[in-house]
Amino acid sequence: MPLVLRRFGLPAVAALVASAALALTGCTSNTPQAASSGGSAEAGAVTVTSTDDACTLSATQAPSGNVTFRVSNQGNQVTEFYVFAQDGVRIVGEVENIGPGLSRDLIVQAPAGSYRTACKPGMSGEGIRAGFTVTDSGKPVYADASSQQLLTSATTQYQAYVKEQTEQLVTGTTAFVTAVKAGDTAAARNLYASTRSHWERIEPVAESFGDLDPRMDAREADLEKGQTWTGWHRLEKDLWAPASGYTPLTAAQRTKVADQLMADTKELATRTKSVKLTPAQLGNGAKELLDEVATGKITGEEETFSHTDLWDFQANVDGARIAFTNLRPALEAKDKALATTISARFDALQKELDRYRKGDGFVSYTALTPAQVKALSTRVDALSEPLAKLTGAVVA
Repeated sequence: MPLVLRRFGLPAVAALVASAALALTGCTSNTPQAASSGGSAEAGAVTVTSTDDACTLSATQAPSGNVTFRVSNQGNQVTEFYVFAQDGVRIVGEVENIGPGLSRDLIVQAPAGSYRTACKPGMSGEGIRAGFTVTDSGKPVYADASSQQLLTSATTQYQAYVKEQTEQLVTGTTAFVTAVKAGDTAAARNLYASTRSHWERIEPVAESFGDLDPRMDAREADLEKGQTWTGWHRLEKDLWAPASGYTPLTAAQRTKVADQLMADTKELATRTKSVKLTPAQLGNGAKELLDEVATGKITGEEETFSHTDLWDFQANVDGARIAFTNLRPALEAKDKALATTISARFDALQKELDRYRKGDGFVSYTALTPAQVKALSTRVDALSEPLAKLTGAVVA
């Protein structure tokens, strides 16, 4: 990424992922509710028992509308509980910092659909996940929701998403740095792209910290005179070293760069906890992430040595789609046709991207022909046009 801040002023935003489901409003409450039992929660709360190695729900489904999850921590670590959309990425509600022996409630306004729940003992990693179904109750989910309430819900959900992605970035970077310092090139290469995806999904937020971004994500071509090159791309070049004209880092140099990346990642996690977002930042962030794809990823300039650009491409699209999906209930109340158009074009772009999947990732960007790159670019441009109208439509 260029070192000049291209997004929003601090504190910034942006967003992730492929799900066309309507946004859910998540909030916490301490109001006691009757617990239900069996496979379906027709009334009252779904009880959630979190331990160090299990996440047990009293029901696997509930009717649409307000759904209460009563979370009890019976483990030895501080835990948190999430409700994700079907994609397993977009957060629709979460409660955190539940100490051993404590309980908290999470209430979400949930349209009918499929979801994922997760307990996170130790508040790190992907957590212990399971499916959850919300059936159609036949009642309006947002009957009393004003436009402002929907917008507030969107920003609250996105801030939780940033937090969760940052936690996964810390976890992934820890493993990556360990492999780098051990000289395990194969393991480090394997972790590189998947870990960076967490950064790319929240890139505008990460880039808003003007001192961290240059240290963590500067490309060689971005370096200013006298600037020391550190971060992801410095290690990328060492892991996929050019065949000639390059002197590999020594073990001590490699350790120094890796330790700096780890320290900066932890600092990013600390700073993002205080980020406060606005609906306009979500809308602008979605568009700027698509611009990032159009100006950096599509050209193959981002991952010069590893050629893992399609991983970054997907993560940026994920981020943009998360921001849009969180704003969609508010957008549909004002311009349903625009919401439908944006969603359809996200689907078309994703379909084009899926052509290049390989296992859990993607083929090397060098495998694409100029015609295939052009096809991706065309899909990005087609989405960018209506997405540029999102902010104006929801905040006007």
